[in-house]
Amino acid sequence: MNKTIGILAHVDAGKTTLAEQILYHTKSIRNRGRVDHKNTLLDNHNIEKDRGITIFSDQALFNYNDSAYFLIDTPGHIDFSPEMERAINAMDYGIIVLSGVEGVQGHTETVWQLLRKYNKPTIFFINKVDRTSANTERVLDEIKTNLTKDAIFISKEFAKKPLNEEVIEFIAERDEKLLELYLNGDFEEALWIDSLKKMIMENKIFPCFCGSALQDIGIEEFIYALDKLTHTQYNENDEFGGQVYKIRYDEQGNRVTYIKALTGKLKVRDEVKVNEATERYTEKITQIRLYNGNKFKAVDNISAGEVFGVIGLNEAKVGDGIGNYFEEVNYEMIPTLKSKVIFDKSLNIKDVLNNFRILEAEDPSLNVEWNDKLQEIQVNIMGVIQLEVLKQLLEERFRLNVEFGPCEILYKETILTEGIGYGHFEPLKHYAEVHLKLESAERNSGIIFENQCHADDMTIGHQNLVRTHIFEREHHGILTGSPLTDVKIILLTGRAHNKHTSGGDFREATYRALRQGLESCKNALIEPFYRYKIEAHIDNMGRLLSDIEKLNGSFQTPEINNEKVIIIGRGPVATFMNYGTDFVAITKGKGKLNFIFDGYDICHNENEVIEKIGYNRNADIEYTSTSVFCSKGQSFLVDGSEAKDYMHCLK
Repeated sequence: MNKTIGILAHVDAGKTTLAEQILYHTKSIRNRGRVDHKNTLLDNHNIEKDRGITIFSDQALFNYNDSAYFLIDTPGHIDFSPEMERAINAMDYGIIVLSGVEGVQGHTETVWQLLRKYNKPTIFFINKVDRTSANTERVLDEIKTNLTKDAIFISKEFAKKPLNEEVIEFIAERDEKLLELYLNGDFEEALWIDSLKKMIMENKIFPCFCGSALQDIGIEEFIYALDKLTHTQYNENDEFGGQVYKIRYDEQGNRVTYIKALTGKLKVRDEVKVNEATERYTEKITQIRLYNGNKFKAVDNISAGEVFGVIGLNEAKVGDGIGNYFEEVNYEMIPTLKSKVIFDKSLNIKDVLNNFRILEAEDPSLNVEWNDKLQEIQVNIMGVIQLEVLKQLLEERFRLNVEFGPCEILYKETILTEGIGYGHFEPLKHYAEVHLKLESAERNSGIIFENQCHADDMTIGHQNLVRTHIFEREHHGILTGSPLTDVKIILLTGRAHNKHTSGGDFREATYRALRQGLESCKNALIEPFYRYKIEAHIDNMGRLLSDIEKLNGSFQTPEINNEKVIIIGRGPVATFMNYGTDFVAITKGKGKLNFIFDGYDICHNENEVIEKIGYNRNADIEYTSTSVFCSKGQSFLVDGSEAKDYMHCLK
């Protein structure tokens, strides 16, 4: 049986140490590494060793009883949470590691919410129980209060006596048939174990274990229980299907595409279909690799449930479906900041940009952009630590020395009212016309496309071209030139010419229609928001609520429990991002402040930001609402405000 388990945690909870212990006790490694000794199997990159934190999600292999395990260690620092989220897709089970001292921390809640989003069965491991101030019962209460009431503690005696009375009652309460058997005094241990295993898989029960990874307390018992209480079922006889969850370039420059196989089998030299948003194409597998840390073994074939790397998929992107798997992934952990790249002007810009494109393939959230107007490279980031790592990566891998500009908020734009945009492109021997309706879409839904065009007006091929041009890039808004989002774009109609229309004509007409449509709508600037949770002494409540109002935040009615106050709310990243320092001073380091990205919403200081950015929409050479028409062999321009009156489809 193939099982993929992922280890996730707030930074410094001890997940990499736990991974080392699991690998050691399952005889996958001979010696246990330590983070502080810089010799762990999975934190094998120089940057990870130097910083003592996990930055890249890496996998290890081990066998236990009748199962083959793929263990994925993920980053715990919030700056690398997109890497962690992408790894979740490959997991069958997630193990959340918590410190027995610190308990549920800020990033713990983020990890929990992501596992819920992807519907991954979850197991808790309360670590560091050997520490003097550790309190397993308190941490378990925090799990039940902050994460789920369906958590149940499983003692390390599980191997000898799997279920105590508390666990038996807990299971029975969630199954009517078992409850009836329990009330009648009918208890068959195997049936209860099977039911517990099923409920864990169905996300109805979340078992908790405890121990000390550093001191090797409770690890063997945890591995035994993990094996007994997890189960997977993959169909190897179906057509091959899988999903790309990671891309890396090896030391020889080979592009390695990491895939989780979901169905069927895959062999070297097989040709597989790759699913992208706009088309499917075929590529050939030239090598299959099973990775164990930074080492790999080349194999001839793999089967469903395995996690592996391949050579040969040169165009596949993270999140793409492979073979007969078509589901698309919408990642939740996205950057809220951007920074410009500062480098020696004597360097070849194309070479520098190509290096960043390699890093972007490995981390798509970077969203590397070349700003032609400013003649600079811009990257999207999660935080300052990520910039420090990027700088070191570029120096180590490409011998490229760069600096980064100050972190700036990554604004976006949307519309609040609907409008219709008209675009016409007809210079001599070219022809295309496109009519688009723009509607405001639900917040944080991105760009949605709908086709209402009749085949009598445009061929299906030309309709698909319009769709392709809508999604081929991020489009600029008209207030600040920021990316456009949360808009439903409807293709109403259009026209082509049998002789003169070429593919690029519809790109020009589509861009013009989109731009002209934006100019007919009420536009709005939106900014990233945090959802926050504050825990502090009640004496600090007045000051904290005052600060929240000054930061343009909102909050629910505070919850008061004895001498502690809990405040939950949301506010702009721009005002809250540096509040942590003030918070520590106010609470004297005894409070808890947790930020989770909560999507985009209307900008709290729109006019100020628009004035500061100073975007001139008429000077944006990539976009214009002006249409191009032709009369008597001569082209002429029509301003977007008058273009409707010239459109051929309306005549």
